[in-house]
Amino acid sequence: MKAQRLGAWLAIILGASYFIIPLIGTIEFSLRMRRGEYSLDAYQSVFSDAQFRETFGYSMMMALLTIVFGMLLVVPTAYWVRLRLPQMRPVVEFITLLPLVIPAIVIVFGYLRMYNSSSYLPMTGSTTGTNILLVFSYITLSLPYMYRAVDTAMRAIDVRTLTEAAESLGARWTTIMFRCIFPNVMSGVLSGAFITLAIVMGEFTFAALLNRPAFGPYLQLVGANKAYEPSALAVIAFSITWLSMGLLNLVSRFGKARPAKA
Repeated sequence: MKAQRLGAWLAIILGASYFIIPLIGTIEFSLRMRRGEYSLDAYQSVFSDAQFRETFGYSMMMALLTIVFGMLLVVPTAYWVRLRLPQMRPVVEFITLLPLVIPAIVIVFGYLRMYNSSSYLPMTGSTTGTNILLVFSYITLSLPYMYRAVDTAMRAIDVRTLTEAAESLGARWTTIMFRCIFPNVMSGVLSGAFITLAIVMGEFTFAALLNRPAFGPYLQLVGANKAYEPSALAVIAFSITWLSMGLLNLVSRFGKARPAKA
């Protein structure tokens, strides 16, 4: 018994060291921009860079649009499949898994082929069209995570009973969706939203090949031309990811505690 516990603790320590030691090394290196002493000069250089603010703000806006439109796509789809078309659930799940199977480089080249300036729908011919195409790309990329988070939350409620009760009171489809379904699956929506935020902020392939000023290509550009700033940016990106995971954990706990309280 003691040997098993010792082995378990050893595995935990080794696993934690595998992740923590490189992180500590990255943080320590990011503080060495000033020779002979630790400083926050690398972080100051990053935050004072206008391109950092522009790319970070752009990616945050793209993440917000992706979350909003992804939510409006996924929640009604999951609701309709669970309520009216349960036989289509395997097909829908297969479709939502495709972005995990098809490489992003293949998807973006397909977009460039279909929506270039000489096609019937020349979305890449204008800045607005390219931004819309990038949002669609991010929705596709986050679809597996958003759909499963919403579908898991929807399993915890009685969709049919809620719908029948609302219909008996004369509620329309939009009222049922936004006043009955959305509030009850909000924990799943927020879980998918935090995962989407982390994905969009670090995504490189779509933004680079569509030539958009996103945070991912900026990380690559700084990493290729500077020494200490890339470590600072890596710490910032890592902090965003862990913040999203922490918020996801809080939302998951809230979602579990809510039914028990009722």
